[in-house]
Amino acid sequence: MNAVIVIGLGNLLMSDEGVGIRVVQALSSRAATYPGVDFADLGTAGMRVLHAITGRRHAVFVDCAFMGQPPGTVQRFTPDAVRSLKSVAGLSLHEGDLLETLELARRLGEVPERIVIFGIEPLTITPGMELSPPVAARLDDCVAQVARELRCCGRPAIPAAAAGQRSC
Repeated sequence: MNAVIVIGLGNLLMSDEGVGIRVVQALSSRAATYPGVDFADLGTAGMRVLHAITGRRHAVFVDCAFMGQPPGTVQRFTPDAVRSLKSVAGLSLHEGDLLETLELARRLGEVPERIVIFGIEPLTITPGMELSPPVAARLDDCVAQVARELRCCGRPAIPAAAAGQRSC
């Protein structure tokens, strides 16, 4: 077991709902580039998340998220930020389960030091194996953003203003 895990959430049979899994598939296909990182497709999550993050230092989740943004928009969140927005926007079909599972992990003393959630705004969640055109067009960008996060693992976060860009 490695200290870092990237977890794709979603359902490949429901069009854009499978985007998190597709991102993890793309990254895991070049896993040798990311030593010390495990990749997991956890589908619609549930308690499997708790088992997957136990003993990890850093967990990265990737899922579709209703954020009120144009389809294909990729945003990086922490669990606290998602909690604060939860009443405003339903950020994911799994968000309640994921946030509750992370809270349980915290209570059990098994929560990673660092948790990041990447949300991708869906266009459609209907039966189908293909991503919608705007989400498919942004897939590589999302993969790149998660890859950038992985390069930051093990380094302290840098305030965005000091870094001249988003914090690691």
